[in-house]
Amino acid sequence: MTVKCVLFDLDGTFADTAADLHSALNQVLTQEGREEIPFEKVRPAVSHGSRAMLKVAFDIEPEDPGYTELQQQFLRIYANNIAVLTKPFDGMETLIEELEVRGIHWGIVTNKPAWLTDALMQKLGLDNRASAIVSGDTTPHAKPHPLPILHACQQTGIDPSQAIYVGDAVRDIEAGRNAGTKTLVALFGYLDENDDPLAWRADGQISHPMEILKWVD
Repeated sequence: MTVKCVLFDLDGTFADTAADLHSALNQVLTQEGREEIPFEKVRPAVSHGSRAMLKVAFDIEPEDPGYTELQQQFLRIYANNIAVLTKPFDGMETLIEELEVRGIHWGIVTNKPAWLTDALMQKLGLDNRASAIVSGDTTPHAKPHPLPILHACQQTGIDPSQAIYVGDAVRDIEAGRNAGTKTLVALFGYLDENDDPLAWRADGQISHPMEILKWVD
């Protein structure tokens, strides 16, 4: 297989966003008169979005009274502090530089809504370098549906069979597999103790971004 494109999940794969999300969540807890929660409790939930993080902090579901208000409060605080501590994972910037030198496209496919994805990528100064940025509301379906990955491949002009999708959650691997890409699990991402990456049937696992080059080669 000739790899012509590498696509990444955003939170927990491309960028280490957990600290800023944890901070925003604790601000909501404080405003609601509750005790803050430790970082270690929040980190594994980050890849699963605001619903999972609010579940950890407030034990609340979308159908519960007050959920929408809490979610809006959380996202508003996060949006105003979206890249205070966030940065690409160690080695990621070196990796994308190498991909660019080789003429290999790279992009983002995330379930994060576009208004947050675009703001974060702009703050990181990487929005104009990505060949594709597909958010959770870019297409009619979000991951684990394959459509977002297929849309990113269409944007880059690359056939899915010539692409790799890298993620840190089972939905990422399922989406990539169903889209027809190769798939890699980012073990440095936001996995929790109950995750079993081997059961996700990815093509491989990586402990550092630069290991992706082995699959490109």
